[in-house]
Amino acid sequence: MAKLYFYYGAMGSSKSANAMMVRYNYWERGQKALLVKSEVDVRNGVNTIRSRMGMEEECITLKDLIENYSEEELKQYECIIIDEAQFASEQQIDYLSDVVDNLNIPVMCYGLRCDFQNKFFEGSRRLMELADTIQEIKTVCWCGKKAICNMRYNEQGVAVKEGEQIVLGANDKYVSVCRKHFKEGNLGPLSSLHKQETEQK
Repeated sequence: MAKLYFYYGAMGSSKSANAMMVRYNYWERGQKALLVKSEVDVRNGVNTIRSRMGMEEECITLKDLIENYSEEELKQYECIIIDEAQFASEQQIDYLSDVVDNLNIPVMCYGLRCDFQNKFFEGSRRLMELADTIQEIKTVCWCGKKAICNMRYNEQGVAVKEGEQIVLGANDKYVSVCRKHFKEGNLGPLSSLHKQETEQK
């Protein structure tokens, strides 16, 4: 039977790269997998998924999937792969669970678990509630411990603790850290680098 999967990890844990690799594995076996991302993520264009390593694939948006794909069209695919699933709404995740349960198509979701305040995104929370399989994709903090938090920082290299939940960015705005350094607001070597850049200006 098909399942709803949630693969989560802190920023920089290669979630997007994993999503694209899964699609490639299906293609290599002569099967079709539909690559999708949340319409909220427009960093690399509306219909492009790009990993930090430089891998890039065309995709459709989750909104497009829900509004424009019929059940018959979806049945042409052996799997549906969702990137940036944390940005999905609760209703969108419920729809994906219906695809699994009613069409027997596996749906694999990749995304962050928590935001820069270490609180659930709406999509992530719903996936934690509904997913059949939940698996962490691990990455490390600058200290070598497992990174589980996404710390936002400003141009001065100082941790930001207040603000809007969704601010799109990558290495220019976020760093993955362990819980201890998240609590301390300690960016490690990154903080020293910003300090040097500031002094040089």
